[in-house]
Amino acid sequence: MIQKLNQLVDYIEEHLDEELSLGEAAKILGLSEYHLKRTFSFIAGVSLGEYIRNRRLACANRDLVEGQTVTAVAFNYGYQSLEGFSRAFREWSGYLPSEVIKNKIQKSYPRLSFYVDVRGGVSMEFRIEQKNKFNLVGVKQEVPIQFEGKNEAIQKLVQSITEEQKAEMHKLTDVYPYQVLNASYDFDDGRMNEQGKLTHMIGIATTKENNYSDLQQTEIEEHTWAVFPNQGEFPRVLQETWGKIYSEWLPTSGYKLVEAPEISFTKFEGEKTELYSEIWIAVSE
Repeated sequence: MIQKLNQLVDYIEEHLDEELSLGEAAKILGLSEYHLKRTFSFIAGVSLGEYIRNRRLACANRDLVEGQTVTAVAFNYGYQSLEGFSRAFREWSGYLPSEVIKNKIQKSYPRLSFYVDVRGGVSMEFRIEQKNKFNLVGVKQEVPIQFEGKNEAIQKLVQSITEEQKAEMHKLTDVYPYQVLNASYDFDDGRMNEQGKLTHMIGIATTKENNYSDLQQTEIEEHTWAVFPNQGEFPRVLQETWGKIYSEWLPTSGYKLVEAPEISFTKFEGEKTELYSEIWIAVSE
């Protein structure tokens, strides 16, 4: 996977001043566009869209310093208007293009290179499971992306669930883990900078159809799932496991992401420092 990410960077560099198709890049590399975007973001620490934008603006800065006109540079890097380019360039650099031309101000954003960083050989427990099609039934809401600590928007969603809704979900559940779980999907492109939003669902897994008007349903197709059990202080250990999956496991596992909700659940039994959780991500070989 590391090699493919470096090939992606090469592809981006070759197409910075022309229309860039991530779908075409993914096809060349033999990956899905979803897998490519998500893996790049987690390993690079910046979304793929923002990386491309920053590289184009850095090259635009270089071209302006070298004497090209604002008009030529703007259209060369895909901007439809001078106003749009000037606004984006100022947000990125802190200067107007005309100031860069006049004062030869230079700001860089180097291309990325990926490599394997071996850190102590700590193993991750996981298993691969084939799960039949099922439904997620519960309540959902668009919430801000947050990596650490308790997400207040999700907490409010939890608190909004009525006793009647809890009883209805309890009647429907007939699929492991036979308890409430969390599912996240429809991530914004700004995920890695905690600037975007996602859709978060709190509910149960079931093979039954939802006939309750106060509950929502999301269909989950049959997939192969990588399941990561973890135990420890909640939510710290669960959040650390999420990070390791994308930064350490995926790049070396040989598996590819499949576009599907990311699912997790925690058994709130016993001491908070020893709570058991699982994370499910849909994958293919």
